[in-house]
Amino acid sequence: MGIEFGRETCGSLPVAESREWLVTNGIGGYASGTVAGLLTRCYHGLLLAALKPPLGRTLLLTKLEEGVAYGGQTWALSANRWADGTVNPLGYQQIERFSLAGTTPVWQFVFSDAQLEKRIWMQPGVNTTYVQYRLHRATAPLQLTLSALVNYRDHHGNTQGSGWQMGVEAIARGIQIVAYPGATPFYLFSDRAEATLSHTWYTSFDLAVERTRGLRDREDHLQAATFTATLHPGESLTLAASTEKQLDLLGESAFQLRSAHEQRLLKRFASSRPPDAALPPDWINQLALAADQFIVSRTAQPADPAPAEPAEPGEDGGKTVIAGYHWFGDWGRDTMISLPGLTLATGRPEVARSILRTFAKYVDQGMLPNVFPEAGEIPEYNTVDANLWYFEAIRQYYSATEDKELLGELFPVLAEMIDWHCRGTRYQIHLDPADGLLYAGEAGVQLTWMDAKIGDLVITPRTGKPVEVNALWYNALRTLAKFARQLGKPHQDYEAIADRTLASFSRFWHEAAGYCYDVLDTPTGDDAALRPNQIFAVSLPESPLTPAQQQKVVEACGRLLLTSHGLRSLSPQDPHYIGHYGGTRFERDSAYHQGTVWGWLIGAFTLAHLRVYGNAALAHQFLEPMSYHLSAHGLGSLSEIFDGDAPMMPHGCVAQAWTVAEVLRAWRVIEDL
Repeated sequence: MGIEFGRETCGSLPVAESREWLVTNGIGGYASGTVAGLLTRCYHGLLLAALKPPLGRTLLLTKLEEGVAYGGQTWALSANRWADGTVNPLGYQQIERFSLAGTTPVWQFVFSDAQLEKRIWMQPGVNTTYVQYRLHRATAPLQLTLSALVNYRDHHGNTQGSGWQMGVEAIARGIQIVAYPGATPFYLFSDRAEATLSHTWYTSFDLAVERTRGLRDREDHLQAATFTATLHPGESLTLAASTEKQLDLLGESAFQLRSAHEQRLLKRFASSRPPDAALPPDWINQLALAADQFIVSRTAQPADPAPAEPAEPGEDGGKTVIAGYHWFGDWGRDTMISLPGLTLATGRPEVARSILRTFAKYVDQGMLPNVFPEAGEIPEYNTVDANLWYFEAIRQYYSATEDKELLGELFPVLAEMIDWHCRGTRYQIHLDPADGLLYAGEAGVQLTWMDAKIGDLVITPRTGKPVEVNALWYNALRTLAKFARQLGKPHQDYEAIADRTLASFSRFWHEAAGYCYDVLDTPTGDDAALRPNQIFAVSLPESPLTPAQQQKVVEACGRLLLTSHGLRSLSPQDPHYIGHYGGTRFERDSAYHQGTVWGWLIGAFTLAHLRVYGNAALAHQFLEPMSYHLSAHGLGSLSEIFDGDAPMMPHGCVAQAWTVAEVLRAWRVIEDL
């Protein structure tokens, strides 16, 4: 059975509004909301279009206020919470069933003896959302009324609509909205409904989740039109919101495109596994579909390098990875960590190839960009580990494909990256000649994945020689040496640097504690805090630890950091530990890497445990709790973070790329043994 709820969930508002659905279009646009139909975030809406793919995400169609008239009675199908705390209407009470069909959310509303189905999906490759209603059961015609609430703002934003006069006009089969002169026009179409124009602001929607995040929690949306139609049993109505003026209004054929896309994904996933392999469980298939939601096309931005040569067979232009929904863009670190699980584990190596080539064009001073800004400014390069994860992503790609052509193309980029790190690049990132370990950091800059920053305050600066950075550095050197041998190039220098790093890595071992220091040579000395970063010194293919040390690291992380959904970012025994993530931005960022559980780390822990103990069945057990989490928070996907303290509630992004990716990758490694 897939993800499916009945009235016991749908009819309980606290539960139904905590379950969120997500659909995407492959270019950065998305639609999202709650099972109950309430808006609880500024990121909820039916069309958040990527106007500058994969970014420039803009809320266009917020929601449809739905009502039906049937058999002499009326029912509301939508639900809203207002600023005074009241919930009106109460349409969630009419939901008999909610399910996911692939990634498509499907509701069944029941009133009297009638049953009306609603489903929402996006067309791959364009900023178009379809909402389809079908009357499955009735003994008389039903009148459906849909009041369209629209907006035009950045998806992080908030609208107070008083005095804003949008341009709304009737066109064939729908309406056109121009929010203001120069704004991108967008359209609402229907295959059979009649549209009546209006211009009424609905004010003071309450956004409960934004309030818990310490952010603005009131918003207004414009009723631009009302669509009405009569449905007889077996008939359907399709409404489409789009930035395209011409599109298919045949709901069945439009949905078939989405279904065919997802069937191709599952077929690729299945065909990538050995013919005699057991069928993957349903939850793993669901993750294979979720993986696709993060893979998007990246078109050139004004400040980007010149476009690459035409796409090769099997590629459809440059690809990148959205780090998480709802608010992240494409980040270099997240992309490289996520790439193997999202693409190779799901049987899509051509996508991995495209991503690796795309990011190679942005390497500067030996560094991969950390983030591509929303507005298309110069990419930011404030990361030390993204560069090193790039080596591991290429290693896994080459291991899966033996694509020597791409290896030859990227080798000069990799060699240049090592050279820059040896002689020094931004933010004092350099190889320390005294011990052969990699140093990084300067005041006011956060360079590792533990990158929370509030104003000028870096919460976990980790300036010095972080353990995972040096484990990645050692892994990158050994990897590049192997690449050099594959290509018939000199490899001795890389081996020599790696040998020196290996010899000095022993400095990280804290014999009295039985685990690794987190950072060496910080401005205040060596940092002995028990954090999960050392797990990569075990899980990476080239480990700088002895077998006995590897086992002790796994044991220490298992005792104090392991939870059902990932590893705590700091030991609960540490005086700086914070067990709950929430509150104002200052409170949230203060807890982000000070005890909060990170889902993506479960992959590295699982593979480290497998390496130490060689027990595949036991390793599987660490992944299984994620199968239950698919039905909570972001439905069909996996969350970014969780509280460190029980019951370890989910927080952050409802769908996080590296969490999905690392669970898939770890599962695939275990299965392929």
